[in-house]
This record gives sequence, C-alpha cells and structure tokens, in this order.
Amino acid sequence: MADPFEVRQRFTTLLAHLNASHNSLHKAALYALKNREMDEDLHSCILEQLERTNMNTRANIMFFIECLCEYAVKDNTNGDASAMGYVRMLQRDILAVVECVVGSEGANVRVVRKVLRTLENLNILMKETVQELEAVLKSREVAHPFMATGDVGSKESPGKAGKGGGGGQRMGKREIEQRIEEDRERHKRLRESIWAVNGEGYEELERLWEEASDVGEDDYVTAREDAEERRRVIAFG
Repeated sequence: MADPFEVRQRFTTLLAHLNASHNSLHKAALYALKNREMDEDLHSCILEQLERTNMNTRANIMFFIECLCEYAVKDNTNGDASAMGYVRMLQRDILAVVECVVGSEGANVRVVRKVLRTLENLNILMKETVQELEAVLKSREVAHPFMATGDVGSKESPGKAGKGGGGGQRMGKREIEQRIEEDRERHKRLRESIWAVNGEGYEELERLWEEASDVGEDDYVTAREDAEERRRVIAFG
C-alpha cells in the first residue's frame, strides 16, 4: 500500500499544477481513482487547496471535480461503486466548494455554473440543489469576468492582493493573461468536441468556411475593439 503522506503530497501537487488541458485534469482524476481507498484524505486535500490557491487554479479544480465525478459515475455504471465516495463527499460539501471557487466577488461564476449543469445532468446534484446554488452565484456575479474585487480602482495594497481564502481577491496581470490563455484552450477543445459529435465535424467545418464572408471594414473595427478590450483587461492587473 502506498504511503498516505506521499499520496497526499503527490495529489496536492497535481491539484496545484492543474491547467486547462484535458491531460492535466485526466491525470489528477485517475490518480484520485487509483487511491480511492484514501478518498476522505484526498477530498480534504481538494478543500484545502481551494482555500489556499489563486482564482485560476480554483477554476481548474472545479473542472477537475467535474472530470472526477464523470469517471466515478462511469465506473459505478460498469458495476464498480468504490469511487462514489468522492461523489457523496462532494454532494455534502458542494456549497463550501462553490463559495470558495466563486470567491466573494464572483470571478469564477461562469465556470461554476457550467460544472453545476454537468453534475445535474449526471444526477449527482438534484435540480433543487442547483437552483439554490444559482442564488449564491447571482449574489456573487460581477460584470467583469476577470475581476474578483468589486472595484477596478481598488487601492488595495500589493501585499494583500491575491491573498485570502474564500474572500475577496484581485487577479494580477500574469493571472489574467493565464486565464485568457486557458479559456482560449477550453473553447478550442469545446469546438473540437462539438465538431466530432456523430461524425459531423468536417461537414460543420466546411459549412462554416463556406458561409464566412470576405474580410470587410466592420471586421477590422471589431478586431480593433477586441484588442483594446484585451489591453484594458491586462491593465487592471
């Protein structure tokens, strides 16, 4: 049997280095499943890491939870219910998880909302539970998708920025840039998965290509506006 301390340390490291790639989420989920006899300890690692890490990693941990639950349900469907302990503990602690991932100012509302829909579709969370959690999301939601403090012009000192558990955080320039790249990677994977459904990917791609118009003045204006918006987002850091 593996040393419990080493398993915790390895799992904590995997959680701390999660990114938007499927391989990263897959690797951590499989490690948790491989050591399912320590599910209570590893679940506590998830909660501890959510408390101490930055908002980007919290978002990635939320996607990891989605991946882990999907694998656990699949194993259960195939007759192996041993991984469902993770699911039961998530059901018990889902409010604490959501509050921590979202933060006091709602930086990860969209991420949490997407994962909650998946967990509802997997029958892990009841519809009523998701509706109750939606009230939490609405109370934390803010207009800017990258900010975790309500006021962009906050004079919070650098030493306090980015600290705290489930409380307010402000994402720095590097975190914002990282979040943009990770969101781009997730959107790319989503498009690839949509195109792959029922073997219709190539037909859909060809249709989109044929329907695309030539580049016009409006396209240049839109591009300039997008570039300006990205500069403003980075400047917030």
